[in-house]
Amino acid sequence: MASTSTSLTLPVLPLDDEVVLPGMVVPLDLSDADVRAAVEAAQAAASSGNKPRVLLVPRIDGKYAAIGTLGRIEQVGRLSDGDPGALIRGLGRVRIGSGTTGPGAALWVEGTTVEEQVPDPLPGAVTELVTEYKALATSWLRKRGAWQVVDRVQQIEDVPTLADNSGYSPFLTIEQKVQLLETADPVARLKYATEVLREHLAEQDVAESIAKDVQEGVDKQQREFLLRRQLEAVRKELAELNGDPEDEGDDYRARVEAADLPEDVRKAALKEVDKLERSSDQSPEGSWIRTWLDTVLELPWNERTEDAYDIAGAKEVLDADHSGLEDVKERITEYLAVRKRRAERGLGLVGGPSKGAAGKDGGGRRAGGAVLALVGPPGVGKTSLGESVARAMGRKFVRVALGGVRDEAEIRGHRRTYVGALPGRIVRAVKEAGSMNPVVLLDEIDKVGSDFRGDPAAALLEVLDPAQNHTFRDHYLEVELDLSDVVFLATANVLEAIPEPLLDRMELVRLDGYTEDEKVVIARDHLLPRQLERAGMEPGEVTLEDEALRKLAGEYTREAGVRNLERAVARLLRKVAAQHELGERELPFTVGVDQLRPLIGRPHHTPESAQDPAERRTAVPGVVTGLAVTGAGGDVLYVEASLADPETGASGLQLTGQLGDVMKESAHIALSFLRSHGAELELPVADLKERGVHLHVPAGAVPKDGPSAGVTMTTALASLLSGRQVRPDVAMTGEVSLTGRVLPIGGVKQKLLAAHRAGIGTVIIPQRNEPDLDDVPAETLAALDVHPVADVRQVLELALTPASNGAAPEVEPLSA
Repeated sequence: MASTSTSLTLPVLPLDDEVVLPGMVVPLDLSDADVRAAVEAAQAAASSGNKPRVLLVPRIDGKYAAIGTLGRIEQVGRLSDGDPGALIRGLGRVRIGSGTTGPGAALWVEGTTVEEQVPDPLPGAVTELVTEYKALATSWLRKRGAWQVVDRVQQIEDVPTLADNSGYSPFLTIEQKVQLLETADPVARLKYATEVLREHLAEQDVAESIAKDVQEGVDKQQREFLLRRQLEAVRKELAELNGDPEDEGDDYRARVEAADLPEDVRKAALKEVDKLERSSDQSPEGSWIRTWLDTVLELPWNERTEDAYDIAGAKEVLDADHSGLEDVKERITEYLAVRKRRAERGLGLVGGPSKGAAGKDGGGRRAGGAVLALVGPPGVGKTSLGESVARAMGRKFVRVALGGVRDEAEIRGHRRTYVGALPGRIVRAVKEAGSMNPVVLLDEIDKVGSDFRGDPAAALLEVLDPAQNHTFRDHYLEVELDLSDVVFLATANVLEAIPEPLLDRMELVRLDGYTEDEKVVIARDHLLPRQLERAGMEPGEVTLEDEALRKLAGEYTREAGVRNLERAVARLLRKVAAQHELGERELPFTVGVDQLRPLIGRPHHTPESAQDPAERRTAVPGVVTGLAVTGAGGDVLYVEASLADPETGASGLQLTGQLGDVMKESAHIALSFLRSHGAELELPVADLKERGVHLHVPAGAVPKDGPSAGVTMTTALASLLSGRQVRPDVAMTGEVSLTGRVLPIGGVKQKLLAAHRAGIGTVIIPQRNEPDLDDVPAETLAALDVHPVADVRQVLELALTPASNGAAPEVEPLSA
């Protein structure tokens, strides 16, 4: 069916908050001036016997829609609230044209009725669309309980009427209704109405599902609350009937009130208890709060051990536990003596509360507490020294291993919101110690790393600063923890690996290793008894002579510490125990020097002085013995030099042995010095540019760097050019300048100890390092002939053998 277009002239009735579709009957309030003007104009223009008509046009944000609804005024009278009103029925769509004139104060426009094309008969797709819309509308009306409207909707068969009937839906927005009004195609209009209705029903289903879940959750919580209240009442009644006091194990409020906590910690704990009482047992927050409260209640907030201020007794403990290390033991004794005197005079602890003037932080706390950093090679007793300090002070001891720690939260703790959150290692150490004044050993502090999780070394800055650590705040606890009475000791192997700000907060104490005499005492008094027990032997069943121990320390092991020495003793005892069980050895048994090789094989480190002169590494010109410092202490370093054959055409300086930039520069400086002073030193350097120079520093797989091999490289090149061998019993260290000055270096004590272990008799050091000899043990100095020098010419004079005694063949002259 189809309808023809008709031109109309009608007064405009604007609608600001409503859209009237054809077929709808709506009441309008005539108290609005525009509505009243349009109705009066329509009544004035209507012919007798015809009902007045108006054009109902939606007005959105002051703009009129392009299509309006032709409305017929059915009745004018009073609305239910007594205000004047009019009942208007929508008849059809009108496309608005230009404005015109008419009676009354209303706006008159010319319009054209909109044709609506409906296929006849209806295609199958349209029939399905009609069926779907009726089903959706019926479902929605039934949910609202509008049963009387269901039948009316089911009886509508006309597609335009069915589509316009959706205008009664309250969930449609003004914009959606305007789109329905402006859609001329009835099928497209019905399709749009169906989509909007389908989306609304889907949203309604989701909202109902959420509301149902919420209601079920509320009902469950109410039931759980009532049941728990009833359960508590039943337990209370049973406890009273049985005469048993109510179990207070889970009563955190009673535990907090009974605990001896600082005031600010008590307030924070009670605040968390209030949260716990308000939360459900099933809530994750309740579990976090219980864990936090347990941690706080387990900390020894006001527990302290009484310090043992027996200085003489403390010194005896340190001497009994460690042989040597006199500097360290002396520093610890000084620390204890100062603490004793301050305690006797009521001045408070160093780094803790002070009765004097305010310290660095202006809060009455004195800065200057001792944080000792024990730096030295492995195996010299740094970790065990911490235990001895705690025993000497009568304090608890806790070791915190920092090797490989890369997460800042390991020091400061995790935030409580993280799953599996824990306090940091410092708080856990205090908790483990059970007192607020333990000795905490921060082991391997130079092995701390940093990555995207933060820098643990930066988190340690506050911990190790006596002016700040009285208000240390862990991220997990979020309350202040006083660490001012904790004695912190730190251990490290490599000083350069410790960040400067962290090192600035610690007092450096170096442990440079043991002499052979000290190793013999340690092995006899400490290592041997311990290994006898581990081997299942009684004291006295196996005895090691001092000379055997000395050979074990000097030739079977060459180290700054005593770990490998202890392994050698353990291996020796295991061999004796096995021979005894096989019936090959009777106990007791004394191990002398002659029994070492049959039991544990040949020595691994034969001193140069013990080798045949022709087999020594320095038996040819160009090989020099130097001294270096590694992470394992001092060590002997050899420098080898050679010249290329003139016929090869090689020139320049070649360096091998994994040398660092500073060490490469030392080689270039040494070569430049010899080239510029060849005539003075009587060295054939005139045609040196025609022959390549090769410097090698074994072992090639070990990286090496530093300026202290400068004099060694200079001596190697001078020995090669002159054909004079270097004395095999001489070792040297020192930086060289272009003018031949020997400049000071570091690690003199470690280097002299290494020279002594290697059997070196003469050592050349820079003259400006002569004050460092005060730190070298007296027995080591007595065994060495130390020569402080200021110029490289003195080095050559001391190190090179006389030209007449040179056993090596002469080097071919450069001019050849």
